[in-house]
Amino acid sequence: MTRTTSRTLLAPPLSSNFDTASGQFEQNRAAVLEQLEVHTRLLAMAAAGGGLKAMERHRSRGRLPIRERIANVLDPDTPFLEISPLAGYGSRYALGGGMVVGIGVVAGTECVIMGNDPTVMAGALTPYAVKKWMRALELARDNRIPYISFVESAGGDLRVNPSRKSGADGDDSAEPEEIQAAVGSAVVPEHFAETGRFFYEMIELSKLRIPTVCVVFGSSTAGGAYQPGLSDYNILIKEQSHVFLAGPPLVKMATGEISDAETIGGARKHAEISGLAEYLAEDEMDAIRLCREVVSHLNWRKPHRGPTLLGDAPAHDPEELLGLVSRDLKQPVDVRDVIARIADGSRFEEFKPRYGPSLICGWASIHGHPVGVLGNNGVLYPDSAQKGAHFIQLCNQIDLPLVFLQNITGFMVGRDFEADGIIKKGSQMVNAVANSTVPHVTVIIGSSYGAGTYGMSGRAFGNRFTFLWPTAKIAVMGPKQIAGVMSEVRRGQAKRKGLTFDEEEDAKLVAAAEEIQEKGSLALRATGAISDDGIIDPRDTRTVLGLCLSVVGNHPIEGAGGYGVFRL
Repeated sequence: MTRTTSRTLLAPPLSSNFDTASGQFEQNRAAVLEQLEVHTRLLAMAAAGGGLKAMERHRSRGRLPIRERIANVLDPDTPFLEISPLAGYGSRYALGGGMVVGIGVVAGTECVIMGNDPTVMAGALTPYAVKKWMRALELARDNRIPYISFVESAGGDLRVNPSRKSGADGDDSAEPEEIQAAVGSAVVPEHFAETGRFFYEMIELSKLRIPTVCVVFGSSTAGGAYQPGLSDYNILIKEQSHVFLAGPPLVKMATGEISDAETIGGARKHAEISGLAEYLAEDEMDAIRLCREVVSHLNWRKPHRGPTLLGDAPAHDPEELLGLVSRDLKQPVDVRDVIARIADGSRFEEFKPRYGPSLICGWASIHGHPVGVLGNNGVLYPDSAQKGAHFIQLCNQIDLPLVFLQNITGFMVGRDFEADGIIKKGSQMVNAVANSTVPHVTVIIGSSYGAGTYGMSGRAFGNRFTFLWPTAKIAVMGPKQIAGVMSEVRRGQAKRKGLTFDEEEDAKLVAAAEEIQEKGSLALRATGAISDDGIIDPRDTRTVLGLCLSVVGNHPIEGAGGYGVFRL
């Protein structure tokens, strides 16, 4: 990821005034470590798939779990950036949603890899798997990198009421044929309306000259059969892969024909007769070898040279990132302290340091990749919003990716700020974010509230990647503010109706609302809903950003528009 070069950013290293020996630092650090411990346990549950029984039965058939399949296709000693590993947290579905998505290096080429987890409901597509699948296609399209699918799926989740929570503590090892046989005329999966879009997106990848490679490890049924059907290259495994629009139970119900899976859609049939398969593998490891061979001949080339600056380690210890942010987010954080622990050599050239100081903007490099950085030191005032818009334009002028470090409670409100044009100037910043054509990578380290998340390139604004620290909270506004606003509404209603306002009852409602909003804003809830690409250890921020910046380099940066930079 980092290449040796003599060039370096001619900017001084940041100093850090945060007292790492203070009680506050130790308190923050202990709280984050506690959150990370929970996160690690949840990741282990996600990796366990459908549970011990399902995993043992899968292995007893000589089949590898999905994560081992992915590990074997990757180049040795290269990382795998998993996307939304805790999808489905807090729901009735298995952690991870029965699918693994991520980015890794295969035969020297960065690729998106999507794989069904056959130990979870035979790889059936849950609503969370559907969202992850769409995200995988989006990652391949937006970053212009090859797309690899490891398919073993019974198709859509056809249960009428999947009330039993699935996952590592249950047995979700039903056969594909068993699930497929459960289909009835009144059953319509809740995510069915979205599935047609996948076909379009896969065709679109090929249209954009983004290669798609499909390895079928087991059953690829019904709509799932179109995954190999719409892929550029297909690899099937002898006496293991089965691809058909309808398996034996449904064929019997629809036509009266009695047959078996191998006869209807076995690998040999598709390799020798139908022509669906380009390659016939002897076993799983042979299929993985063939996948690597296919990627090796793609002649994939990055339009950008990769790291161009010295990628030396920060002057300040990234381990200290654990203690910078308070769990309740009340403690102010100087985002420069974060930048100092993720930037190469802690070097940072700050832009307009004396103007709009609640938004820190400037130039740095991360693992040798030059970037523009925007980070929050409080709410966005009119001057800071104006500065942000100007800085984004400058970075677009020189094709520089942008890194956003969010800790934002929103744009400043009030009589004086309205008079100073907070709507106009805030809209200028949001406009600059929306019209920016360079890649955006966002890390939410603390608050992400209201329209502030738009100005700081939230997920809705097409950024390439969004990650959370465990301390992140995402909401329309802070829990206290939401509860307080509703209290004021109730107070106003009582006054208009001439009723006595019950202070004691209102206090209970405020406390209940705060608790609900607090729980709903937590990072785990957000990542469970796939509103981001995952929670990361703060200490890994530099590494994750380096991986993302390498990936975004596969897509040529488009022109920034028909006008140059102007002062707003």
